[in-house]
Amino acid sequence: MPTDPGHATPERVYRDRIVDGEVPVALGSAGAVLIEGPKGCGKTWTGQRFAQSEILLEERPDLWDIAPQVPDLLLDGATPRLLDEWQRVPELWHLMRVACDRRGQPGQFILTGSAVPADELTRHSGAGRVSRVRMRPLSLTESGLSEPVVSLGGLLEGRAFAAAESPVSITTLVEAACRGGWPRLVGAPIMEARRFTRNYLSDICRVDISAVDGIRRSPTRVMRLLRSLARNVATTAGCRKLASETGGDIPVDRTTVKTYMDALSHLFVVEDLPAWSTHLRSRTSLIRSPKRHFVDPSLASAALGVGPERYLSDLRAFGFLFESMVVRDLRIYAQAHDANVYHYRDTYGLEADTIIETGDGRWIAVEVKLGGSSTIENAAEALLKLRDRVSKERAATLARLVVITGGRYCYQRPDGVAVLPLACLGP
Repeated sequence: MPTDPGHATPERVYRDRIVDGEVPVALGSAGAVLIEGPKGCGKTWTGQRFAQSEILLEERPDLWDIAPQVPDLLLDGATPRLLDEWQRVPELWHLMRVACDRRGQPGQFILTGSAVPADELTRHSGAGRVSRVRMRPLSLTESGLSEPVVSLGGLLEGRAFAAAESPVSITTLVEAACRGGWPRLVGAPIMEARRFTRNYLSDICRVDISAVDGIRRSPTRVMRLLRSLARNVATTAGCRKLASETGGDIPVDRTTVKTYMDALSHLFVVEDLPAWSTHLRSRTSLIRSPKRHFVDPSLASAALGVGPERYLSDLRAFGFLFESMVVRDLRIYAQAHDANVYHYRDTYGLEADTIIETGDGRWIAVEVKLGGSSTIENAAEALLKLRDRVSKERAATLARLVVITGGRYCYQRPDGVAVLPLACLGP
């Protein structure tokens, strides 16, 4: 079983995270902050950066059963107090809430966990008391692989940018996607990284997916579903297709696949990209199906057992994994601007791989292409068609049309479409 990469080791130096700016704001607005995200993304380490005391429940199984009888051992300490992997003791949520009410001060607790807490546990008792902060694996910027000369914030404001050259080769991009954004793997040999992600998925299949809600599930069937998702990453594959590829000799129905997908979502293993909802000028209908993505592209390559060499020899296959890596990074950057990420697809086949939309209605449309002048040209043409297809009101709030590439050069086309290598983009 792999060591949880979320735990810092003495010889390692903390890497600044984009979400670091969000945590103190959340601490100032609520009694407790819940940092949630996949196992191994660095939640504990980030929580420790802001905490004044801590209790690491993963390391204290002796307290799991008796915690309700000894709440002071868990809750007393300098504040903010870190309660790591709090879901090991579900009663802790109520105890924490009572302590927040009694103290009447913000910033009392930081909770971290690798599974979404049950709604019936947190829906009412956490309202107004707990601020949630979503954390994901490292983006390219956080990993130190990119030179972010263009900011997503600047694009959302419609600001101009200077031409630049990407510091990253296609080989480095492929290795970064297969290695993933796991903090403990920064700079690790690719073989070590691949072993880690294989073990990560094995733990999900054997232990975590049944522990998340107490329902026993077949590890073999879960792995088949993960492989199906990996084959269909960055597509709108439905549950019927996933079920047909998951069943093997024994058919699996859509309902079963849906429950498996819900469990994987609760574990932050998969993170589907929802469809954008907007008004169009024409009678064209929008397709509402989500796009399939893992929380990190390395999990897709691990599920398929495919490494950098295979992807370098099949760049078409890598294109889907690259799109998933772009989605991961855009979600991290967008969160810093209180924006959400979607995809667009209509019944005439017009698509945009991502739409980034802020709370005040500004939006960016993005197409993802590895490179090549003809593919960039086609992507720009599609984005311009999308601009003409949305309603006048939505066209008025369009901030940018962007093609994100794996290529070398960052520039703006005469038609206004920005062409940006992923390694040139930051928050």
